[in-house]
Amino acid sequence: MRTRPERLRDVHGFTIDRVAAAAEADPDMLRLENLDTDLRPPAAAIVATRDTVGRDEANSYLPFTGQLGAARAVAGHIERRSGVAYDPEREIVLTTSEGDALLDALLALSDPGDEVILTDPTYAGMLNRVRLAGCVPRLVPMARASGAWRMDLDALAAAAGPRTRALFLQNPSFPTGYLLNAAEWEAVTRLCLERDLWLIYWSFMEGIVYDGAAVVCPQAFEDMRERTVVVGAPSAEQRMIGWRIGWIAAPAAVMPDLSVVHIYNGITPGGIAQAGLAAALTADDGLAGCVAEWQRRRDTVCSQLAEMPTVPAAGGWSQVLDTRELGFAPGEVSDALLGHGVAATAMTGWGGDVADRQLRIVFSNEPAERLALLGDRFSAALADLRRG
Repeated sequence: MRTRPERLRDVHGFTIDRVAAAAEADPDMLRLENLDTDLRPPAAAIVATRDTVGRDEANSYLPFTGQLGAARAVAGHIERRSGVAYDPEREIVLTTSEGDALLDALLALSDPGDEVILTDPTYAGMLNRVRLAGCVPRLVPMARASGAWRMDLDALAAAAGPRTRALFLQNPSFPTGYLLNAAEWEAVTRLCLERDLWLIYWSFMEGIVYDGAAVVCPQAFEDMRERTVVVGAPSAEQRMIGWRIGWIAAPAAVMPDLSVVHIYNGITPGGIAQAGLAAALTADDGLAGCVAEWQRRRDTVCSQLAEMPTVPAAGGWSQVLDTRELGFAPGEVSDALLGHGVAATAMTGWGGDVADRQLRIVFSNEPAERLALLGDRFSAALADLRRG
């Protein structure tokens, strides 16, 4: 029997499905384990998707890189938010999800053995796609400071070596909900420009920011448009998880490589999903109201866990809690919480030493009234652990 391929040596499966399976039998369970939301997708997206079912032009492999109408909608969405224009025919590719778009970018921009810089913690799907591409992840730790997550800028500078090819970032990021500040963005862009690096930027939750924070689009920074590959999807902002569609926006010079990788990786997005995407990005998507509701839920979680070692999410759908400060491994706390009506996932493998201390709390899929149960249930689980 052949040994496991080297690219899979450090790639492990999610524990989320195990926690979810344990939670499904209990309707009273607080579902904080998976990145879902109960808030509805835009009505226009639902109507357009239904209206497109059965149309011959939507039931086709062509065009491989996406329909022009959907690409125009993506380009318009990006330009309205960032002020940066993209040619929908030459600089936008529609993909079958955000997941294959992330792998497309890595495969098109790197060679096996190249290094890619990520934060610790980061999304496991980013970290492991770096490994699937044959690249080496270099982790820059995030640290809790003054009620926020901050990047170690000295570690960022030290992470870049001769084989470094790209920085791979979200903002806001999950699982932590961090937002990079001005100094951190300046350090990121300076490193890209000085070391001739790509920024692979996942704009997945770009517009989901709290407490009046500004939405940041790094391709709008000086000289960064030609160094940034933007990967996006309507999964979070437009609540369209089930549509499984995404996009890549990038400089025209690199788009032929991105396109050919996409064709052999994802082939083409479905026409039904493209119709829904175009409608969502050209109508009122209801994002402002959803952000207000998600912030209300975040605030409830923070109130319930006020005495716990957690940092309020500055954006996104989740935040993390350092269970090691409480004296227990994240997996131990996750298991104990299941016995008290809370499903939450350990972040082991979602980075390095920092991630391995954390338990993730997803607040986007439960109303604030139910989240108000979290404090008592969490305290009961910890009491069980302390009794041994």
